[in-house]
Amino acid sequence: MRALVVGASGGIGQALAARLEAQGAQVTRLSRRADGLDLTDEASLLRVLGGLEGSFERIVVATGALELNGVAPEKALRSLDPAAMAAQFALNATGPALVLKHAVRLLPRDRPSVFAALSARVGSIGDNRLGGWHSYRAAKAALNQFIHTGAIEVARSHRQAVVVCLHPGTVDTPLTRAYAGGHPVVSPDQAAGNLLAVMEVLRPEQTGGFFDWQGKEIPW
Repeated sequence: MRALVVGASGGIGQALAARLEAQGAQVTRLSRRADGLDLTDEASLLRVLGGLEGSFERIVVATGALELNGVAPEKALRSLDPAAMAAQFALNATGPALVLKHAVRLLPRDRPSVFAALSARVGSIGDNRLGGWHSYRAAKAALNQFIHTGAIEVARSHRQAVVVCLHPGTVDTPLTRAYAGGHPVVSPDQAAGNLLAVMEVLRPEQTGGFFDWQGKEIPW
């Protein structure tokens, strides 16, 4: 199996790549640090993804940030800032959507495959009981819609493909460490194992869905 991990220098991305390699997969790792891949710049995506050949049975977008440019998640409406909101959308929603745009050609048409973008439970509108974190929540909700809508289109040409959003749980990485609160956390390696196990059992009829690390569907 060939696998592509976008965001392979991050905590979850590194762990996913390592787990896949341990399973015998041939893994291509891409990151901003190593490859200059900037999800907020489509020219960068076209350059890096356009240089890949062949097909990948697993493509995982393991990018994202809760805090950008030193701006913490908002606790109240009065903290909303248009520039900070735009930055959240660019990285957490538009970027993964553009990866899907340019990576569709890398999915095989003749056998099963999975394209997974890491989302977050806080992007669920139906599960939102606490409010706050306006921009991050909205960006992840937008990502969920991009992936759901993209999955419908991909299914027309790749009948065995599964295109989904996955919530890894609260993972002990720099992204979440300051915001974990009382939530139980798992190591990046544990999270990677959980996510890969979910990918193994997903079927084409589940494409376009939003699932947690246990494979349970999350409400939109």
